[in-house]
Amino acid sequence: MPDTPKSLNPKQVERLNAPATGTAIKWMSRAQTWIFKKTNGRFGNKFLHGAEVGILTTIGRKSGEPRDSPLLFLQEGTRIVLVASQGGRATNPMWYLNITANPNISFQTKKEKLDLVAREATDAERDQYWPKLDAMYADFANYRSYTDRKIPILICDPV
Repeated sequence: MPDTPKSLNPKQVERLNAPATGTAIKWMSRAQTWIFKKTNGRFGNKFLHGAEVGILTTIGRKSGEPRDSPLLFLQEGTRIVLVASQGGRATNPMWYLNITANPNISFQTKKEKLDLVAREATDAERDQYWPKLDAMYADFANYRSYTDRKIPILICDPV
């Protein structure tokens, strides 16, 4: 894990937040979700540095339709912890906005599918979880340095 987070120059921040980057993220996410679901998590279940990926299903706040997103996660028993980092982009991801409208979600890991209710972590929980999340995926520290927003951590517990 790096001692100090990487910083981006203004041009890199501009590229990170460009519409084309958002479009690329969307299409890569759709491909990974398709592979994960088609193989029941046998493929598409890993990200960079071997971090585990699961599929979050929210209900679209406008459409009312199920929306799938492949996400890194930390699992503690039946609790799933998610990070709305979006790679350090300036805005929260759409799945986060869906959760704020309807916190009832499902989350599929390689091993199981869980029905959960999500909530934002308290400041104390954020202090507790960031070291664990950074140990799981070191780039989270970089993502926090790329943006001025307070990246949400979501605690998802069984219904």
